[in-house]
Amino acid sequence: MRTRIGIALTALATLFGHQRASAHHSFAAEFDGNKPCTLTGVVTKVEWMNPHTYFFIDVVDSKTGKVENWGLEMGSPNALARAGWSRATLKVGDRVVVEGSLAKDGSHTANAKLVQFESTGQRLFAASSQGQGQ
Repeated sequence: MRTRIGIALTALATLFGHQRASAHHSFAAEFDGNKPCTLTGVVTKVEWMNPHTYFFIDVVDSKTGKVENWGLEMGSPNALARAGWSRATLKVGDRVVVEGSLAKDGSHTANAKLVQFESTGQRLFAASSQGQGQ
């Protein structure tokens, strides 16, 4: 009886786990490692969730002076915690400098590799997936 329950649970986990995994993307599917960027701005929103944590910053375009909101992808909450992050590390209103890679589609989106807090100078790695799947 236990064996049948174990097999059934494994089958269900495989079935539903596949759907979740298929929604996840590799770095190379969305970002271009040959297009590095450095963005400076003020945090406007933080979304601490799986499979990736996102945060958004207002960046002033140096050519036009126009404020543009950028979305920045980091690793999973678990990977960020291992890198020294907590949910309280990044807050709306923080001014940060972000090193990362631009999105392939030209949108105001990037994959963050490193986040530096201007107020303290603290630098934290963003658990980027750039080293994987490129």
